[in-house]
Amino acid sequence: MERSDSRVRMHHDGAARDLVSCQEVVLLRRIQTREGRGEGQEGMNSLAKYRTIVADPPWDHSDGTGSTLVNGTWEGRTVPYSCMSLEEICDLPVSDMAERDAHLYLWTTNRYLREAYYVAEAWGFAPVKPLVWVKAPQGFMGRPFTSSVEFILACRRGTLRHTASADRQWWQWKRGEHSAKPEAFLDIVEQVSPGPYLEMFARRQRLGWDTWGNEALEHVQIEGAA
Repeated sequence: MERSDSRVRMHHDGAARDLVSCQEVVLLRRIQTREGRGEGQEGMNSLAKYRTIVADPPWDHSDGTGSTLVNGTWEGRTVPYSCMSLEEICDLPVSDMAERDAHLYLWTTNRYLREAYYVAEAWGFAPVKPLVWVKAPQGFMGRPFTSSVEFILACRRGTLRHTASADRQWWQWKRGEHSAKPEAFLDIVEQVSPGPYLEMFARRQRLGWDTWGNEALEHVQIEGAA
């Protein structure tokens, strides 16, 4: 049984290049933080307004390297939405939209769990702990161990305190539509992190939240983003 090894190599080569670019963004922003940016720093803070941001970026699974067993054959599975490269995700101005003291919850998949740490740092946040959404198994994607979890990287910048404590770091919720995330998670976010709230790549409106994404009202404008 053969798989497209060249396609997999091309993906890994591209991901490696993006990871280097993301690491460069992290390094640059660390240098800027150490040196201080004077008027530029003040300008950034004058634009910041969200103390809690939830982001569900469209990680690049467009190559179909996730596999599903179909009629006894492993087939690549593509995603029904536009994806962004790791470098494009790192370049999003999330740092500019967050308060100096803020919380970030970054959704990611097993394939991009490592990269999510770099993205969080590129956005100016320190990763704290991965949270886990446990789902009922569906199909055979992710062999040899069927994928049945998604991760949320909880992050912080500054000294913003949590308003409450959750009694666990994993939850079991039912699946929704493809890539849709459980509303129950935002209930938990509202319990433990203070507003104002922003959800990036939102697919619907939620009372008390600003949203950005092509499936919801865009309360914020991101220059150069589609």
